Amino acid sequence: MEIRKAERKKAKIKMAVQGASGSGKTYSSLLIAYGLCKDWNKIIVIDTENNSADLYSNLGDYNVLNVQAPFTPEKYIEALQMCLKALAEVIIIDSTSHCWDYLIDLHANMSGNSFTNWSKITPRQNAFINAILKADCHVISTMRVKQDYVLNQKDGKYVPEKVGLKAVQRDGVDYEFTLVLDINANHQATASKDRTNLFVGKPDFQITSENGELISDWCNRGKSELDDVKLLINSSNGVNELLTIFNAYPQYQKILTSEFTLKKEKLQQINQSLTITKFNQDGSFKVNS
Repeated sequence: MEIRKAERKKAKIKMAVQGASGSGKTYSSLLIAYGLCKDWNKIIVIDTENNSADLYSNLGDYNVLNVQAPFTPEKYIEALQMCLKALAEVIIIDSTSHCWDYLIDLHANMSGNSFTNWSKITPRQNAFINAILKADCHVISTMRVKQDYVLNQKDGKYVPEKVGLKAVQRDGVDYEFTLVLDINANHQATASKDRTNLFVGKPDFQITSENGELISDWCNRGKSELDDVKLLINSSNGVNELLTIFNAYPQYQKILTSEFTLKKEKLQQINQSLTITKFNQDGSFKVNS
């Protein structure tokens, strides 16, 4: 545990696009995804919407991974892992609402205490969300919304009143995302949550690939973990310390092969020089001039 200075690091966006059926969630997500990576081949759509992702194949040669019912959290996690192994730069989960519907139905059909049963459901939901947050790539999650109501008392009677749209997902799931865009029936978007400060407070806008470019630029500001590893390599004081760094970051071993090799050679030269100097001081070794 230590106190340190705040430092902005490069990031992979974890965002949600939510809207009613027909609002354009999938289409908009694809445009954002292309803006993020500028390569359709690096985009994979996890499709739970009856092959709806194929409807926009005219946009580019993106990839689709179809997922069929039952929409368990574990199936979503497996799909995410498959996309990561395929080296996807952007994963679109279209949509996460099916997972929540599955868990709600599962809970409703469980016997016993309802409150206790949630202790069996919640860890599975949390594992799914954590898999999204830990994914080493950009992730765009689409969510369906429905009209939300509250009961208000009028003239002695309780009357349902509309209070806006609510995502079909666990309450508070929007807190997990860096950016949440809401799309209305006119295909216009607003930001209901925006830690990037790129869209908050702005009027409704039409989503384009340029929005993805803005998000990509925001993600690339600051230092990356790769930069941190390079600093560790350069500051290492011995071959054993360098080997420890090498083993601690297997994901960067190939990328940083030349840096590790050059630093190892420098450290070995320093060690050799120190050894020769010691021998000369002892009078037991003489360097030819």
